Amino acid sequence: MMLAFTALLFLGTLPKPILRVQPDSVVARQTNVTFMCEGITGTKEYNISKDDGKYTQFIQFLQKSQKTAEFSISKIEEHHAGQYHCCYKTHDGQSECSDSMELVVTGAYSKPSLSVQPSPIVTEGGNATLLCYSGQKFHRLILTMEGPQKRSWMLDSQYNYSIKHFQALFSVGPVTSSQRWTFRCHSFDSNRPQVWSEPSDILELVVSGTLPKPIIKAEPGTVIAYKSSVTIWCQGRLDAQLYVLHKQGSPKLWGTESTEEFGEKAKFFIPSVTKEHVGQYQCYCYTSAGWSEHSDTLEIVVTGFLPSKPRLSALSGPVATSGGSMTLQCVSEHRYNKFIVTKEHEKFSSSLDSQYIHTNGHFQATFSMSPVTPAYRAKFRCNGYYKHIPKLWSVSSDPLEIQISGLSKKPSLLTHHGSILDPGKYLTLQCCSDMDYSRFFLHKLGEAHFIQKNGQRTRAGLSLANFTLGSGNSSTGGQYRCYGAHNLSSVWSASSDPLDIRVTGEETLRFQQITAPA
Repeated sequence: MMLAFTALLFLGTLPKPILRVQPDSVVARQTNVTFMCEGITGTKEYNISKDDGKYTQFIQFLQKSQKTAEFSISKIEEHHAGQYHCCYKTHDGQSECSDSMELVVTGAYSKPSLSVQPSPIVTEGGNATLLCYSGQKFHRLILTMEGPQKRSWMLDSQYNYSIKHFQALFSVGPVTSSQRWTFRCHSFDSNRPQVWSEPSDILELVVSGTLPKPIIKAEPGTVIAYKSSVTIWCQGRLDAQLYVLHKQGSPKLWGTESTEEFGEKAKFFIPSVTKEHVGQYQCYCYTSAGWSEHSDTLEIVVTGFLPSKPRLSALSGPVATSGGSMTLQCVSEHRYNKFIVTKEHEKFSSSLDSQYIHTNGHFQATFSMSPVTPAYRAKFRCNGYYKHIPKLWSVSSDPLEIQISGLSKKPSLLTHHGSILDPGKYLTLQCCSDMDYSRFFLHKLGEAHFIQKNGQRTRAGLSLANFTLGSGNSSTGGQYRCYGAHNLSSVWSASSDPLDIRVTGEETLRFQQITAPA
């Protein structure tokens, strides 16, 4: 047996070695590369060479117990690219050479661009078309798939006259949601096939899977002032490795690796929101089990892009009766096609077409709400916009705070001075009730704001509050109402009966103000 084996060795049938390279067979310029040639125990000499034999040839002598030799090249350059093989010698002869290994060096030319058509979101089992293009003339373009499942596609470039670039279209698929699909592309000259350009920016496809969908939300909200900041959060699973945000219609993804700082969620920060950021967003997360479903849709709207600010008012006043109806009116001198009313960062109503009012030359829309519930106790704003840019709104109107009055007993509104006040006199109105109200509110018809006072309990069992107004003048006159409320309730009482206050000599005061010399 031993004699037969020795004879085979002398016939040149020593096992051929295995040649490997680290960190990879495709490396950027200036990378340190190590070749490893593995033979058999007892090898006394290894050598590695490039097929053209011009630049690189190493010889290494080993101790008897070693069977692997390492050859290193620091700071790889273009001339190191090519086909390599290695051989070894023992006391019995020389082995066959290893299979050839191709070393590719990147960075010789500027990077091409890589995009996906029509969207980076792909359905399970579908195909995607990736476009690699360059402004430089190269014979070939190559698409590489990153990660453990390495694959590559190579095509001749074609000149596209419309964009004046050289390009190639790669079809990849069918894609699955159980893995990541990450790509780069390079360009190269067919006369130097192992010398490539810099890699394109990375492109990732997302395949919506069956894992539970993440939760998407925006802070401070989805209606954002022009050039203000917004943070979009995507909350998924504790074992998420990657979060991806996608704006519908965009050819690109916004991705971020999961970090311990935020745990099971990812943060996407936009420091200055402009018209490019408006639209609908969805997010995904990736775990070792694959891709999740897409989140619900989040819509970002920008206010302040259009400068003219409309005005918002409540036709019957800013206090509505629970169970009743309320009408809000949005008005602007500017010719907006549409108006919309929002309630504290959330869309309150569908938008309405504007109506032109010939009597005052204004544009307006009237929003009717019924039945009114305690949920309507909030601040409302309105915005105008144009139909062709529906997510770019005007400056928001001043806030209109709506209060809700209920069916609890109405208080009484009194004055100790009578309803006619002399000019220059102070006016004190008293709101009182035999109900134990802890707060009272005074409202003057035509104004959007209220005066609030804490209630005081009297020995007679009444609760009341006194409201002292400024010295009597034309602005003091008007119709007043008051309301009571309990501490834990967001609903006010029914309105008191109205109290009309008049200031004597109002017409004389106004006339004097108009005719007084400057």
